[in-house]
Amino acid sequence: MPVTERLIRYHLARLKDKNPQVRVQSIQELALLEATEAYDTLEAIYRSDPDPDVRRAAQQAGRVLFLKMHRRGWPGG
Repeated sequence: MPVTERLIRYHLARLKDKNPQVRVQSIQELALLEATEAYDTLEAIYRSDPDPDVRRAAQQAGRVLFLKMHRRGWPGG
């Protein structure tokens, strides 16, 4: 499994951590990794996470990933 894929899986798993700061850090890392496969997960976090900082981070990362998908010709973009 490529390193990038392992990193993405690692950060996706950390989105369930009880510490909001851990979730924020992983959301930011997913955006840096341009992990477009995390877009739907980040949208769900934006809609449901109890912490406002986590929701804000998910919204910002979601924008980054949406633009990346749109530039690639993503069917939903």
